[in-house]
Amino acid sequence: MIEIKLHDTVALTENMKIKQFMTDREVILPRGQVGTVVEIYDEGKAFEVEFANKNGQTYALISLELEKLMLLHIDCSNLTF
Repeated sequence: MIEIKLHDTVALTENMKIKQFMTDREVILPRGQVGTVVEIYDEGKAFEVEFANKNGQTYALISLELEKLMLLHIDCSNLTF
């Protein structure tokens, strides 16, 4: 079973019709849209996910079940600092 933790980066596994944060305008977040987990509910069965633009401004904040999310991993093994 996948364990998603607070602040993990996730992607949507399906298109999601939502109301935009602050404006209530309907938008569609496409499958693959990347967000950050900001809260965990029901012992890891649901999550609050924040979607932000490149300036860090939130445009969507929605609760999603585990099945609608894909955990993204970044392989840092070959990075040098």
